[in-house]
Amino acid sequence: MDAQASSRESDGRSSDGPHGDGVEEAVAVLKAVADPTRFRLLWALSQQELPVGRLAELVGAHVAAVSQHLAKLRTAGLVASRRDGTRIFYRVSGEHVRGLLEEVVVVAASSGDSGTGPGDSGPGSAAEPAPAPRALRWPRAVGLRPVRRPT
Repeated sequence: MDAQASSRESDGRSSDGPHGDGVEEAVAVLKAVADPTRFRLLWALSQQELPVGRLAELVGAHVAAVSQHLAKLRTAGLVASRRDGTRIFYRVSGEHVRGLLEEVVVVAASSGDSGTGPGDSGPGSAAEPAPAPRALRWPRAVGLRPVRRPT
């Protein structure tokens, strides 16, 4: 066994992808992000910490509905909260969450650029280079108005 393979086994990764609980956890995260409202909430929270009322305004939903979405995102480990008096403020649980959102949009944009899907090999696909990802305009790309940071 080479050093790389030994290293992968010791940290729980293997060359053929995650196994067992790792797959279930990954799918749970993807399901949590798959809802348009939750995606918009995550994007807003990747900009700054916000209270539920402000999040409801941003996504155009009732506070109760936003609270339920936030509970699902918290269960998936994507958001964290803190209490300040009677208000609860939410934030993403780390920079990796924004990276996930950006990657998802890049994948979605690039999959819409070609006539073939992942793994498809249409005529001439080996000779044609993959299109460069388009520049994304955030947050408009996810349907949010710009979040203004307090000065």
